[in-house]
Amino acid sequence: MQTPLRKMREANGLTISEVALAVQIDVGNLSRIERGIQVTSIETAEKISQFFKGKISEMQILYPQRYVQEINVD
Repeated sequence: MQTPLRKMREANGLTISEVALAVQIDVGNLSRIERGIQVTSIETAEKISQFFKGKISEMQILYPQRYVQEINVD
């Protein structure tokens, strides 16, 4: 799943380590959040959103599955 957070990070040419250091969270936790397998706190989602200057919302970080477009082939 290509989550909005991963897309945002990659679009800005940043590594997971760079973002994790900037928002002061563990790299492993950020990786799991980015892959959509771990839900983070509202506070951490806000820090990440602020880091990206609001170009990604807390909702996109907290509920990435709502913002992933799936392609249906019929």
